[in-house]
Amino acid sequence: MSTLTNRLIAGTAVLTLGLLTTGCGDESATGAVPEGWGKLTTPAVSVARPAAFEEESGAERGQYNAAAARLTEDGTTVGTITVQLDFTRADTAEEAAIGAEAGVALGARLKKQSDVEVHGPQAVRHAKRVDFTFTSGGDAGTPAKGTRVAGVIITGLDSQKKTYAVRIDAAEGRLSASDLDRIIESITVK
Repeated sequence: MSTLTNRLIAGTAVLTLGLLTTGCGDESATGAVPEGWGKLTTPAVSVARPAAFEEESGAERGQYNAAAARLTEDGTTVGTITVQLDFTRADTAEEAAIGAEAGVALGARLKKQSDVEVHGPQAVRHAKRVDFTFTSGGDAGTPAKGTRVAGVIITGLDSQKKTYAVRIDAAEGRLSASDLDRIIESITVK
């Protein structure tokens, strides 16, 4: 064999080994949890939460939330991360997004809907992102009345073909764009 052929064979072997060890195509791929952060975990979805967002117990969170975390300042809620499972009937991520949009507060302004990818088996990676804003009414467990809030919902179908929605709400200036990105990039669906 020529030197060139040997190099090609060796290069192919190294590339193949590299793909296998980095998990290319790995159906169990999970999103990273940044150092110092916590994680909300449900039977179908997990998502990272900044350390300042305190996880709520089953008794503390809303009855429709499978997991939740809250950011408070001086006893007032200024941000939340919630996970809902099987919140509507849908056959696609697009239909799940329509159901999620219906759950956004009356008077909210839907800004856009876009495609995103989450971590997990190939069949669940396609998801939808719904961006919206609203003015808080000051109800219990929400920011003070009149506070502008930005929200994002990531929604789709899990491997059991059931809907999920990860919702992140934060009063303006309370969650950086980079932390929002890290939360979204951490979402793992089973």
